[in-house]
Amino acid sequence: MIGVSYQLRVTNHLCKAMKPIKPAATIKGYLKVPRSALSNRLALGLILGEFVIGTVGYMWLEGYSFRQAFFMTTITIATVGYGAVKALSPAGEWFSSFLILLNIGIFAYALAVFSYYVINGEIFRKIHLMSINKKIDALRDHVIICGYGRYGREVSQNFLHHRTPFVVVETKREVIEELERSDEQVLYIEEDATHDEALLRAGITRARALITALPDDSENVFIVLTARQLNPNINIISRATEAKSQRKLRLAGANHVIMPEQIGGFYMATLVSKPGAMEFFSYITRESESDIEFEEIHYRNMPAACRGKTIQDLHIRRETGANIIGFKHADGNYIVNPGPETVLSENSSFILLGTKEQLDALQQYLARLS
Repeated sequence: MIGVSYQLRVTNHLCKAMKPIKPAATIKGYLKVPRSALSNRLALGLILGEFVIGTVGYMWLEGYSFRQAFFMTTITIATVGYGAVKALSPAGEWFSSFLILLNIGIFAYALAVFSYYVINGEIFRKIHLMSINKKIDALRDHVIICGYGRYGREVSQNFLHHRTPFVVVETKREVIEELERSDEQVLYIEEDATHDEALLRAGITRARALITALPDDSENVFIVLTARQLNPNINIISRATEAKSQRKLRLAGANHVIMPEQIGGFYMATLVSKPGAMEFFSYITRESESDIEFEEIHYRNMPAACRGKTIQDLHIRRETGANIIGFKHADGNYIVNPGPETVLSENSSFILLGTKEQLDALQQYLARLS
């Protein structure tokens, strides 16, 4: 009994010490092929190289013409069973055997590459990316959005509503997959926005504005610096998380610096003191719920017949129903509810408020005057 008990204890300890083998995990670990090992360019290069070796080899060993050597290489690689163009010498037979064995390896690799790209959808993804890049190359006066987080999504939804052309630059793979699955046709680039190449691919030299909405202020500063260097005339809007970053972003070249947390805090505080006014402001800024929109008319976009005229002489309210609620001076200062004697001067603009129908009527009215 003592011997049996001892044997049982030993067996129990051995069983605990032995780790269970996981066949599936082991096999998966050995059979998993890294994506970098499968290259369609390498597969194509190997096939072309095989044709070159075969054609040159037959021309040198058998004295075939180029046409005969290429045909012999083709039927050897394809293993269609046709006879030789001419009787092969022993050296030609050895060379044909070598070419067939070489083709087995190349064909297996090419088949693996083709299967990977078809099964994983890489072929269709590459076609999709080629289509996107072609559309991006055709853009002019568009907007570049760096970062597709909470604020980047909100900006893109606004642009989609107004049909403003834009490109998203994002580096996170899960966000890119979300854009790929989206029903909306959003143009995007999977690249780090801090790299010059990413902004150049997004058409920074042709864009009219850039919005960087990354959560890291240092990355926003770097993007602003790069964008200003690549396009000195572009309008740059940057997000800032820390108050001390605002000055740095402006020195880097940002035209506007926005602190969402500061705006949100002001909005919540004003809801306590002036709830009605803030609710009305919130209503007119939610374009999905209201039909009220804002419009800015620059001096350079006004017809020649309208330049130098006062607000009273323009008859905008009478002809279109839109209201001029603001006047922006050339120095950047604003006048709220400008008087009827206000004249639109060079480098200044009017801010208007109205429904979509009224603003459309405004554009038609200005077109008639021009």
